[in-house]
Amino acid sequence: MHIHILGICGTFMGGIAALAKSMGHKVTGADANVYPPMSTQLESLGIELFEGWDPSQFKVALDSSDGSETQYGEPDFVIIGNALSRGNKAVEYVLDRNLPYISGPQWLLENVLKDRWVLAVSGTHGKTTTSSILAWILEYAGLAPGFLIGGIPQNFDVSARLGKHPFFVIEADEYDSAFFDKRSKFVHYRPRTLIMNNLEFDHADIFEDLGAIQKQFHHLLRMVPNNGLVLSPKSDKDLLRVLDMGCWTPVQFTGTDWQANNLIADGSKFEVMFKGEKQGIVTWDLVGEHNVNNALMAIAAAHHVGVQCSIAIESLAEFVNVKRRMEVKGVVNEVTLYDDFAHHPSAIATTINGLRAKVGKARILAVLEPRSNTMKMGVHKDTLAKSWSNADHVFIFEPSNLTWSMDDLLAESDVTAMLYKDMDVLIKSILSYVQAGDHIVVMSNGDFGGIHKVLLEQLALIKND
Repeated sequence: MHIHILGICGTFMGGIAALAKSMGHKVTGADANVYPPMSTQLESLGIELFEGWDPSQFKVALDSSDGSETQYGEPDFVIIGNALSRGNKAVEYVLDRNLPYISGPQWLLENVLKDRWVLAVSGTHGKTTTSSILAWILEYAGLAPGFLIGGIPQNFDVSARLGKHPFFVIEADEYDSAFFDKRSKFVHYRPRTLIMNNLEFDHADIFEDLGAIQKQFHHLLRMVPNNGLVLSPKSDKDLLRVLDMGCWTPVQFTGTDWQANNLIADGSKFEVMFKGEKQGIVTWDLVGEHNVNNALMAIAAAHHVGVQCSIAIESLAEFVNVKRRMEVKGVVNEVTLYDDFAHHPSAIATTINGLRAKVGKARILAVLEPRSNTMKMGVHKDTLAKSWSNADHVFIFEPSNLTWSMDDLLAESDVTAMLYKDMDVLIKSILSYVQAGDHIVVMSNGDFGGIHKVLLEQLALIKND
């Protein structure tokens, strides 16, 4: 079968493409911007990519088994990503030609998840890291799980694979499924093991308020069977309200049933407790209390499918965090540069606080691009300045399409914060301020104009001088 994917270079849709290809389908796809690393991963799988939305992409070459002249034809059906909407040329072509189409989450349910034991990881923060930890624990335990993760887990070569039955780990996103299906993606996943990591207001371009998000989480909760398991933090009042809306599945809580004791300051070592009994000691490379919580959730979920806690704890010593989660991009002239996906005040705070616990009094320079739709709308403007208070200096790049002024943040900040509208000026300012021993944390949910590469190159030149 020939499947054509619109929006193929997103991490989720790229994962769908990899799964479809491994199932033996002919897969092609298109996106507004085709660039590495996803384009490289897809091309290595033999997937033909088109840049842009010109309808000519639907007339693709068909394989000729008898060596005759190449024939061209339309795909058997189209998977449409949630970034595309009415008015898009490719979407209008699909509708006008009455081509069969489906959302990515619905295709995943019907073709992969319907007969699997699904372990879904939901929450405002930590989904990618927790999914990666969980997939690695199951892999280490010899269960060879399938997975689809919205990032690149460095313990694996790909962001998605079918794996062996029955287990499948999926990052369960609350964002909508497609222009024709405004339900959250995760309602299609039908999990038996459900992690609800945390809940805050986000995705203001989709949801009116926190209550609207809680409603979607409750739709997900309703689908977990009685012989399944729900994992949730006892301290999250907003998730407790979701559970109070009705739950028909056993629930275990981190903070009571599962606990982390005797943490060292940066979270790189801690005891795992289950129902008051010590299960072992985690020693790993990740830092921050948020990652301790992510680990507890993953250990608990793996325990539900039969993995001994001792095996799960042992596996974490070999866990390598997913790319773009406090990923060290390089150390030049005694300056360490990190890349982090932080896109919400809570995520920014936990990232900086975790690094502070690790580096002590060393200077932390936070470089922020408020790129998410919610950030651009100004939803978090009242809490943003407090999120970086544990840094020593903050450099903020203001996107041109921001709908509010960030000037007030500078006055609200507890530490020196500077605002820039020109990328070159921003980079020069960072380089003029940095000194040996500093830690630069670049935070954005995009590529930030390739700032990481430029900073490393310029830092190397300073060293050579």
